[in-house]
Amino acid sequence: MSKKVVILLHGVGSQGADMAPLASQWQQQIKDVLWLTPNAPFYSDMGSGYQWFSLQGITNANRPERIQNARAAFDELLANLFNQYDIAPQHDRVVLIGFSQGAMMSLDALVSAHWPLAGVVAFSGRLASPTPYQVKQAVPVLLVHGLSDPVVPHTESAAAATALSELGHQVSTQFEPELIHSISPQGVATASEFLAQRFR
Repeated sequence: MSKKVVILLHGVGSQGADMAPLASQWQQQIKDVLWLTPNAPFYSDMGSGYQWFSLQGITNANRPERIQNARAAFDELLANLFNQYDIAPQHDRVVLIGFSQGAMMSLDALVSAHWPLAGVVAFSGRLASPTPYQVKQAVPVLLVHGLSDPVVPHTESAAAATALSELGHQVSTQFEPELIHSISPQGVATASEFLAQRFR
């Protein structure tokens, strides 16, 4: 019987433990799931917490290269989790859920196609990975973004939805008018439904 696994990826300057309350909420509704909330591989150079890649001097032009350079450490982190918890992604159902920079890495994992995924949820994210994108299978994706986000514009999720749909992925979106750069109760509820469908 395949395992059901959700890996939650935090934003820059945060830590895995900050995603644990989200996992606790979903855990009450979706049973028999392994919830993992790792720290990103690098200490944040912005002060506290951890980061997947540095934001110092980042631009739209150099962001894809930063993400590409972050892949080795990201893949090593996933491989270590899979080994530690006896997860076989080819057989088990693994969903990545990311917020902000964690969402960018979740979407990068999708378009680099290094791992088979059962689903991806990206809160307040952007698809900034270097092209060409790889596709090995169609994957359900949920993109949630606040229309009032001052950090990552909501247009990034709209553009990601278009690009991912063109690749053949099954994309659904939720844009929330008053929401800034955070995760709302509505977003949590929509993601809960998405997870329940992935694990049905």
